[in-house]
Amino acid sequence: MKKSLLKFLGHVIFFLSLSPSVFAQDAEYVTIEMEIDINESAADVWEVVGEYCDIEEWGGLPCEVTSGNGGMGTVRELAFGPRSIIEILVAQTELSYGYTQPVTEGQYYNLYHGFMEARPVTADTSRMVYTLVYDVSNLENQEAKDADMARRRGAFEGMLQNMKEIAEAN
Repeated sequence: MKKSLLKFLGHVIFFLSLSPSVFAQDAEYVTIEMEIDINESAADVWEVVGEYCDIEEWGGLPCEVTSGNGGMGTVRELAFGPRSIIEILVAQTELSYGYTQPVTEGQYYNLYHGFMEARPVTADTSRMVYTLVYDVSNLENQEAKDADMARRRGAFEGMLQNMKEIAEAN
């Protein structure tokens, strides 16, 4: 018993001695911030686009809540099948939510996080803000990183435009 405990403690000490920077030294996190002004109050905007699976309507992605009740820890699955995306609700306020994508075995983990918020500007207008954060260090060069960011920006700006149209039509 004593020998196995010492071996276990040796492993623990070894792993604790590794600096966290060893694991993240090559990470290159990028932030993509996008926003659009909407001629509706933030509360009214959030009411029509702020549910966790409203992404079906403004994002064109099939969505199913696979666990949870819409609050913290709720899991949604987007675009079913072999290319499905799992997202976990990790932040939530009255007019915002944030989510992350979990590690998938056998795939590069980019620590992807998204955050969506309806910000009041006046009593009758708002600004929808969508922010993405993720690691691009797995991409081969700056051109590939820029192309990936541009692709994501284009897709999410289209979604923001859809949110605006849906909110202003109600």
